[in-house]
Amino acid sequence: MSAQPLPFVIMTKPIGPRCNIDCTYCYYLEKEKLYPSEKKFRMSDVVLETYIRQLIETSVEAGMREVPFAWQGGEPTMLGVDYFRKIVELQNKYKPPGIAISNAFQTNGTLLDDNWGAFLRDNQFLVGISVDGPKKLHDRYRIDRAGRPTFDAVMRGLDVLQRFEVEHNALCTVHRANGGKGKEVYTFLKGLGIEYLQFIPIAERNGTDGLASAPQVDMDPGNSITEWSVSPRAYGKFLCDIFDTWFRKDIGKVSVQYFDVQLGLWLDGRSSLCIFSETCGNGLALEHDGSLYSCDHYVYPEYRLGGILDTPLRDMLWTDRQANFGLDKREGLTAQCQSCSFRFACNGGCPKHRFATARNGEAGHNYFCESYMMFFQHAGKRMQEMARLVAQGLPAAQAASRKRPGTAIGIATQA
Repeated sequence: MSAQPLPFVIMTKPIGPRCNIDCTYCYYLEKEKLYPSEKKFRMSDVVLETYIRQLIETSVEAGMREVPFAWQGGEPTMLGVDYFRKIVELQNKYKPPGIAISNAFQTNGTLLDDNWGAFLRDNQFLVGISVDGPKKLHDRYRIDRAGRPTFDAVMRGLDVLQRFEVEHNALCTVHRANGGKGKEVYTFLKGLGIEYLQFIPIAERNGTDGLASAPQVDMDPGNSITEWSVSPRAYGKFLCDIFDTWFRKDIGKVSVQYFDVQLGLWLDGRSSLCIFSETCGNGLALEHDGSLYSCDHYVYPEYRLGGILDTPLRDMLWTDRQANFGLDKREGLTAQCQSCSFRFACNGGCPKHRFATARNGEAGHNYFCESYMMFFQHAGKRMQEMARLVAQGLPAAQAASRKRPGTAIGIATQA
């Protein structure tokens, strides 16, 4: 261990990539190829207890007063409620006095029932449920393994969460089918009574099962991008359309993760989300066998840091290797990014999307650059005004009651 201990979060895959549905665009199902002889894809009792103990110990060492557990898959509900009861028991066993434990849980919602509802409520789990909009849009790519739609089952799962008053949010992927329908998707999700929304754009390259082997594409990629990927222009319009509706009616009522993060960046240049941070490396992934990877989107052999049964978490987290992984985000910016007046609000975006070419032909530019520029130019002045109000201790919603300012062009780069 050579780097300074820093706060971190680990996306934990207790069932690995196994899932009961077969979303067309899922990037994680392919991870089964990493374990060709695996049959069960279930985190063993030994790995589970070792991980819970080490995560608590290492979080405390980093000065964290709350230990965040983030359970994902695949589909974690396939493990059953009793598996997660055991998780809570182990957390209580190893939790020292004065330290809080939190559990976040991402699910497709199709297997939720009243037993799940009672457990999630009683143990104060925060649940993210995946919904891609109204039935027709949701069912375009979110299908089960027999090719059948999943919308109705997801709505039954959402009903469980709401009847049992489980804290929840919606994770909506933005793809080719819903990318031009931002207002419709936002209005639908809000109409479901969901007050916390995340929008995740889908962009995957054709002809690759890894990162290094994929070709660079230009900003009009055509056949280089999968048919379900959202275009940069469509995603930019999606963000702008949602922002206009949210700004007029819902500031302080509905939390949209993208807007919340952007407000923080316009306020003081700090991001609560790794995608828009200047550097990254503090959001890792743990597979079911105890293998730790540099990032949830870099679960490939070359990014495996080790296994918790052989190497303590602390000796994998705060290393020069992982620090350099995070610094590469900043050091790998194209010249176009480095000279951009909106760099403070984007920082080049997520490295996984840096497969486009810049205006001068330089490789490694972010595929969603056009999307972000559309949003910054459309909403920047209003973001700036909200940030000014918040800095004065006033509600950001006051910005919506004032005369709408013009678009923001040429905002000075923030250090």
